[in-house]
This record gives sequence, structure tokens and C-alpha cells, in this order.
Amino acid sequence: MFASAYDHKADDAVAVQDSNSPWVTKKQPKKCRDPIFAVLLYANVAAIIGVYAKYGTNILVDDADAAEADDALVNTDFTPIIYTAGALAGFSLVLSAIFMNILMCIPGFLIKAALFFNIGLCAVAVAVAFYYGSLILGAIAAVFLALTLCYAKMVWSRIPFATANLKTGTSAIRANAGIILMAYVFPVFAAGWTILWSLAVTGIQDTLITCSEVEGETVCTDPNYGIWFVLFVSFFFTHQVLQNCVHCAVSGVVGSWWFTPSANGCCSSAVLGSFVRTMTTSFGSICFGSLLVAIIQAIRQLAEQARQNDEIGQTLACCIDCILGCLESLLEYFNKWAFVYVGVYGYGYCEAGKAVMQLFKDRGWEAVIADDLVGMALFMSSLVVGLISAGVGALIVEVSPWWDEFIIAMGDDTAKIIAAVLGFIIGLVLCSVVMSVIASSVNAAIVLFADAPAEFEQNYPELSGEMREAYQVAHPGSIQ
Repeated sequence: MFASAYDHKADDAVAVQDSNSPWVTKKQPKKCRDPIFAVLLYANVAAIIGVYAKYGTNILVDDADAAEADDALVNTDFTPIIYTAGALAGFSLVLSAIFMNILMCIPGFLIKAALFFNIGLCAVAVAVAFYYGSLILGAIAAVFLALTLCYAKMVWSRIPFATANLKTGTSAIRANAGIILMAYVFPVFAAGWTILWSLAVTGIQDTLITCSEVEGETVCTDPNYGIWFVLFVSFFFTHQVLQNCVHCAVSGVVGSWWFTPSANGCCSSAVLGSFVRTMTTSFGSICFGSLLVAIIQAIRQLAEQARQNDEIGQTLACCIDCILGCLESLLEYFNKWAFVYVGVYGYGYCEAGKAVMQLFKDRGWEAVIADDLVGMALFMSSLVVGLISAGVGALIVEVSPWWDEFIIAMGDDTAKIIAAVLGFIIGLVLCSVVMSVIASSVNAAIVLFADAPAEFEQNYPELSGEMREAYQVAHPGSIQ
């Protein structure tokens, strides 16, 4: 219930901002939270670097035998692929920015389109299954279609609120666009970490699995699951931290936008301050939540490895994967909201999770945060950008001289397929970064709308009015 927050006069509202605002009462003292988990992350990275330095494969050293076997690959000119990738990256960045503005203009239409898109995919799956005579798959697809239709009917009245959330989140990012540039740094680190980890693991592969020739057949020993568990935790831990750093930094930016509009700007103090807090005082809390998810992901990977080695039955493997998948989803769901409090107020991980869940419970918002209408619209936008970029990639082959020699050697169709796939991947990945920033801003806006509606009304009355009105439509009687 938000009634009292809006019933004050203007002067009273200022007083609330000064003395009773969550920005004042909940803001935590500046100190490192959960530092032991940050130390674990640093130790993890240092350990993998050490393993790579001692055992890792050196991709910069030429292998004479491999070079002789792959003369065709060595002699291939990759210039057209590099040029095309650069052009597609620039195009995808511009197109992603355009889609962010489209989200501002017609958020409701895109959310409805995403719902119908999912319904259409289910309907196509049903038609294809029955067309090819697969009754079982057709029946399963029909069940999913029915469930999707029921879901669409159930959440239809909540679309205006999701629309207002999306508009608010996008407004916060547009006012502090520099956070998007920072967000692009983390996928680069993630790619570098993947390469480093892979090279390190390749170097110690022989100690994990030993193979020998027995009667003309290659027989390998069972893998050391203890070592593999540590390696998988190492891999997923770092990736989770990089992913959650973006979410936490965006939440901090939205918090500054919400409470202190004067701090807004492309490379403002809100952006830089949030980034610094994320990488320093809040970094341990991010590592804490990330490690929990990484452990579950590592166990799932071990179960899959055991299934592939026929060490556990298919049914048991499926049950284990289902249980672990549910636990992983619950932890990620918890982290999504907990890291908003970490980013905005500087809470420790456990305190943040307790505080934000209690906030939603007090507001009766369990149903509100269960909806993922915005997520569907953002994914559809990323998919559209990827498909458009794929088309542009094929067009570059058609009109650009870059691919002439490649076409002579490999054929026109092969060149277009390569360029289209390259365009789809680049477009999808780059747009997903922008959309992930918007998704984090929307989550932060939902938390702050529940936590600090008076400040929102004071600083952004038009957006506040839209969100209040939309929430009243979705949940009549909840706001007096």
C-alpha cells in the first residue's frame, strides 16, 4: 500500500526525501561486504592462470605437423570475415540503440507481440509435428500451446504495468547511457576467461583422463570427478560474477537516477560511482551469490558427464538434472532481486536477499515479480536484431568486393551462409548486452517503486503516474 507516500504536500515530500527516504535510511556505510568471497574469486583466477602458465596449451606456438595437415586452412584468407564482422558489429550496435528507443515508444505493443510470438511458435510446433505424423510430439506441443494461451489470458491485464516498468527502466538507461558502454566490457572479459580456462584445462587433460590402446581399441579411465568439480566451479564462478556485476552496476545507476536526478548523464557520477562500488565494496557480495549458483551448475555438469559415461542411468540422470535445474532457477531468481539492494543500498548478500523479499511480502507483490513479460519482449528484440544482422551479412556478400576471392574458392552459397550466421551471432550477442542492461533496470525499477514511491512521484511525476495507474488496473484496490 502506497497511500501515505503520496498524500503529503510538496514541502512534506521534500522532508520525506531528507529524513525518511530509503536512500537515507537504508544506505549502508561504505565498507567491503562479504570480502572472503571476493578473495575466493581472486584466488580462483590466479589458480587458473598458474595452471595455464605451467601446463596450458600455447596457441601462439606453431605445430609443424598440424600446419602440414591443415595447409588449406592456413592458406585461407580470413580478411572478408574480419571486415564483415567489424561492419556487422557496428551495424548491430546502431540497430540495438534504435531498438532501445523503439522500446520507449511502443513498449506495450512489443510485449503483446512477444506473447503472440510465443503462441505462434507453439502453434507451428503443433502443426509440424502432426504434419510429419508424430502424434506424441504433437500432443506435447498442443499441451504447451494450451498452457501458453492460458498464461497469455492470465497476464493480459498486467501488460500495462509491465509496459510502464519497461518505459521507466529504459528512461533510466537513456539518461545514463554510459552504463551500456561499461556493460560491453564484461562479455569481453567473459570471452577471455573462457579461452584461458579452456587452454588451462587442455593442458592438464592427460592427468584427468588417461587413455591407452587395448587390443586395437582406445580405452580411457574414468575421469577424476573431484578435480572436474573444482574446474567446473572455477569456470562458472567467474562467469556468474561477470554477469552479476553488470546487473549490480545497473541497479546502482537506476538508484541514483531514482533518488538524485541531478546526477544523471552519459558518463556521470551515477555511472562511475555505481561501477566503482560494484567492483570494490559490493564485489564480495556479488561473488557470494555467484558462487552458490556456480556450485549448482558444476554439479549439473558432472551429472551430465556421468550420464554420457553410462555411470548413471538415463532416468536417474534426468531426475537429478531436473532437481538441480529447479535449484539453479530459484537461486538465480533470488539473486536477481537481492543484487538490486546490493547495487542500490550497498547491503551484504544475505541481508539484501532478506530485505527485498520482505519488501515484496509486505507489499503483496509475489504475483507481480513472478511475471516475465518484459523478458519476453527483450528476448524477441534481440532475436529480431540477430535476424536483421544475418540478412545484412548475406547482403554484404552480394554487394561487397571483400568476398570475391572467397566465393571463387568456396562458392557463393557457402559465403552467404557464413556471413549470415556470423551476422546472427554478432547481432544477437551485442543486442542481448543492451537488453540485459534494460532488464536489470526494469528489475531495479520494480524494487524501487515498491520501496520509494514518494521519491519517484517527486522526481518523475509523469512516469510515476503511469506506473501507479497501470498497477491499479492490474491489481484493483491495492493503491488507495
